[in-house]
Amino acid sequence: MSNMLIVETKVLASFQGARIVRLEIASSEISKKARPGQFILVMVSKEGERIPLTVVDRNEEMGTITLIVQEVGFTTRLLGRLKAGDSLYSIVGPLGHSTDIKNFGTVVLIGGGVGIAEIYPVAKALKEAGNRVISVIGSRTKDLLILEEELKAVSGGLYVLTDDGSYGRKGFTTDVLKDLLRGKDKPEKIDLIYAVGPIPMMKYVSEIVKGSGVRTLVSLNSLMVDGTGMCGGCRVIVGGQTKFTCVDGPEFDAGLIDWDALMKRSRVYARQEEHICKLRT
Repeated sequence: MSNMLIVETKVLASFQGARIVRLEIASSEISKKARPGQFILVMVSKEGERIPLTVVDRNEEMGTITLIVQEVGFTTRLLGRLKAGDSLYSIVGPLGHSTDIKNFGTVVLIGGGVGIAEIYPVAKALKEAGNRVISVIGSRTKDLLILEEELKAVSGGLYVLTDDGSYGRKGFTTDVLKDLLRGKDKPEKIDLIYAVGPIPMMKYVSEIVKGSGVRTLVSLNSLMVDGTGMCGGCRVIVGGQTKFTCVDGPEFDAGLIDWDALMKRSRVYARQEEHICKLRT
């Protein structure tokens, strides 16, 4: 099986034109080396941009890796439309620092939207390391929810929420986090919190846990552009120092991040990206 060949694709979720697609890709070397928390850079075509994507799963025996992509822009739409038998132009990775996996005790993992795909490999590895894993996942609506069964299989407890109440509990993932920290259902010592999702969600997670003494990690891979430290687009202030998400992260201690500066940076190119997307579609 040649590397960069698309082995299988599947639409996991679709709602009002928004799709989330799973791709299984032949990449024998990356399948051997990738660890939870790491990402790769993908180019669909020679003229296209590089996009960073988390390695959601890997099959070393088959020599494949699994990616999950949400179609939000021109390149992600091209990637999501590929079929089995198509081939990518290039893949680089694995990149970034892997998640520190050991037996912490009880770990709460929070995934919002496509961030659910990013907490899955971490949840799986933490479970294998002997942790009690509690997963909290949420999406705007039922039709955009992904990996529920997969996370249920590696979690000692699973909470599912939708913004509109179309499935599970109506509300936000942070609502459950508040309950867990306060011991609303039953008192439980939480040893680590790991969150991935929209930046406002991760910022709110940081605010909720402040003063609790619970170490909280977030993955900021949604900030990355070039993915190799060359463009500076993913700069983030951590503990008063400038860091690059792609080479120093993508995971950081949530309590050390300057969230206000981060949110401003994340909106810098929003208008241009929307304009380019409209021109190309």
